[in-house]
Amino acid sequence: MKVAIVHDQLREFGGAERVLVALKKIYPGADVFTTTFDLDSLGSHKNIIKNWKVTVSWFGRIPVINRFYSPFRFLTPLIWESFDLSRYDLVISSSGSWMSKGVKTKKPTIHISYIHHPPRYLYGYETAIEWQKYWPVKIYAYIVNHFLRLWDFKSSKRPDYLIANSKETKKRIEKFYRRESTVIYPPVTIPKKLVNSLTHQPDNFYLTVSRLAKAKHIDVLIKAANKNKFKLKIVGTGRDEEYLKSIAGPTVEFLGNISDEELNKIFAGATAFLFASRDEEFGIAVVEALGYGLPVIAYRSGGIPEYVENGVNGFLFEPLEPSSLSEKINSLEKLPKNKLLEMKKQARQTAEKFSEENFRKNILNFVKSKIK
Repeated sequence: MKVAIVHDQLREFGGAERVLVALKKIYPGADVFTTTFDLDSLGSHKNIIKNWKVTVSWFGRIPVINRFYSPFRFLTPLIWESFDLSRYDLVISSSGSWMSKGVKTKKPTIHISYIHHPPRYLYGYETAIEWQKYWPVKIYAYIVNHFLRLWDFKSSKRPDYLIANSKETKKRIEKFYRRESTVIYPPVTIPKKLVNSLTHQPDNFYLTVSRLAKAKHIDVLIKAANKNKFKLKIVGTGRDEEYLKSIAGPTVEFLGNISDEELNKIFAGATAFLFASRDEEFGIAVVEALGYGLPVIAYRSGGIPEYVENGVNGFLFEPLEPSSLSEKINSLEKLPKNKLLEMKKQARQTAEKFSEENFRKNILNFVKSKIK
């Protein structure tokens, strides 16, 4: 088969890009199409992608403005509908806020769309920017988003089949697109063996790995660390970084973007993983933490309760306040050693369900079942 993989954008490396890499491993000969591509912005992960054949849209080839997607989101339909995918037998779109599922295909091409989430900004979910507080932006977005919602619904009918990355996303697909989908959880990289990770003495710090954006609510973690004086290491960068650093106390450390090798060491030394994102569809970093035998203390929201069980492999807190998080941290620290060890084992067992091998097997079986 001639295969094309269509991905929203390649200007940052997060969970959706890990799915893209896994799909490329399954179909190494596939051509990749995207809106905009900046290899240097991918940090240490650019070596994975630098030798791929990537076709960039006309929008992505316009200097300067291709970096500022939000004001030009009204161009989204024109961007995706400009690609000619007629020579491919199979098209897999990796679709999120840029709605790459909107590419057009014709029979006999089979189009399967892996939905990370319907665009948050179209359906009232929190986004990285609090754009609603600026009246000119709010009016502009109200008008543009109305037409984009219409197109998003229309374009959701274009794929022959839809895959959801979680049960939470499946519910949103049913609600907003009126379509059925099959849940295939994304691949999560976890260590093959945990030599001493389950029994070693942690380095007495808590960890989070996240984009530093509003919807991730890193400020809740920082405020809890400031008040209770526990060590918190934050991995990741984002538009809220300057603000978050301004409110961080002496026990909070920002590590920025680091290599996977460095991240492995930090995972191995942490006491637990903290997560406060609202309406997170899946949360790959959370499962990565579980894979290291780390208990997870997470806000009860979105798809997180699908695999974080309160008191089993971690704790779920609510409401979204520092005091609620602190209560669960206290509960973790009061656990007897045997109970804590059992929680770590449960964490590891949970993560093993989301291996890259399982993702590969599920994708191949799904494609095989749809292609005669």
